[in-house]
Amino acid sequence: MTPAPPEPGGFALNALSPLDGRYAAKVDRLRPLLSEAGFMRHRVRVEVRWLVALSNASLDGLASFSGATLAWLDALVDGFTDADAARIKAIEAVTNHDVKAVEYWLKERFATAADAVASELRAASEFIHFACTSEDINNTSHGLMIKAARDEVLLPMLQALHAKLVALAHQHAGVAMISRTHGQTASPTTMGKEIANVAARLGRAIERIARVEVLGKMNGAVGNYNAHRIAYPDMDWEALSRRVVEDDLGLVFNPYTIQIEPHDWMAELFDAIARANAIVLDLDRDVWGYISLGYFGQKTKAGEIGSSTMPHKVNPIDFENSEGNLGLANATLRHLSEKLPISRWQRDLTDSTVLRNVGVAFGYCVVAYDSCQKGLGKLELQPARIAADLDSAWEVLAEPVQTVMRRHGVENPYEQLKALTRGTGISREALQAFIATLAIPADERERLLALTPATYLGDAVRLANGVS
Repeated sequence: MTPAPPEPGGFALNALSPLDGRYAAKVDRLRPLLSEAGFMRHRVRVEVRWLVALSNASLDGLASFSGATLAWLDALVDGFTDADAARIKAIEAVTNHDVKAVEYWLKERFATAADAVASELRAASEFIHFACTSEDINNTSHGLMIKAARDEVLLPMLQALHAKLVALAHQHAGVAMISRTHGQTASPTTMGKEIANVAARLGRAIERIARVEVLGKMNGAVGNYNAHRIAYPDMDWEALSRRVVEDDLGLVFNPYTIQIEPHDWMAELFDAIARANAIVLDLDRDVWGYISLGYFGQKTKAGEIGSSTMPHKVNPIDFENSEGNLGLANATLRHLSEKLPISRWQRDLTDSTVLRNVGVAFGYCVVAYDSCQKGLGKLELQPARIAADLDSAWEVLAEPVQTVMRRHGVENPYEQLKALTRGTGISREALQAFIATLAIPADERERLLALTPATYLGDAVRLANGVS
């Protein structure tokens, strides 16, 4: 069967993954960074940066490149196209080795150079991939890819989500609402304070993601510069490798590795993203619940259908989609973080195939963050519904009443309020009648009589307004 071409809607109906089908447009920004073509592009960059570093190292047999040759190499990296990636893939079909295919492609391109740089490139041809193992190229390429995806895609989306939550927290700072602990009515809060709780958590999670250092190594087959030393015994290879990894590629140099960079930093990053995702998932579920209670309505869009049989429905699908995709993201992220730091002896290949799924994990993150942000943008607070729910829960004032009774030495205050309210609720009139009988100072009695569920808020408003 011949695969169907992309539909007018922008995705192929025969795609196996929704990231390449239904959600393709949502994750387009990740494709240049985490796709197979993106991986090749980064490999070419690393190979060229290593070759240029060698040319600057005063090695016997390799002259320093002229300005024209350096410009030609920069243009090769910057001008890498999908056609170039396709050619590398064609070479790989023969070599059955993806990194060697990049090396051969570079040699092909060197042979096409104009006369001004041709002689320099021909002389340097055998120094492409010099003393490197494939992982010297792959680990640094993965570092560049993941760092770019984090900094250019995931963090901006999370920061935008955080900013939206902060704005909502401030907007609804003073909207009193009933709390629910264990699903039961509890001390009042405000809608803004509950959103502020999530904003504060997410802000800390974002900081943890941003702080993870992206490591790289370029130290040969088992991490000891064996081939480097046998070819040029007097060269300070660690210093050269550090310069390439840190100065040329912008990563953090790891001097102690086996054949692979151990991937501990990846595990740290993926765990940090998964923790942030858990916070967003918690938000999705809570907002879903508040929509169910009628605390939020949702803006409708002409032509949309909530149910195929119940015309009245406006379902909280954005939060449900976000929750579902966060589950998929975290399942992949947690497998990556648990598997990648483990390698048999100096190298096995299990990390290679697993690492090809970073784009899957990040893709589901992007879809989830987008859905949550979209859902938050549709919310319309329903203050009358919130106030009615709060006004039907006068039993929550048992807490402040028994606490003031304790302060003034009234005997068995907790037990008295428990007998009055537990499991039955209480009316405003009944509670105030009870307060009127208390042997406490008159001003304290008046303060309790003036208290309502909507005014028993502690510092909720201040805390909501203070989140940033």
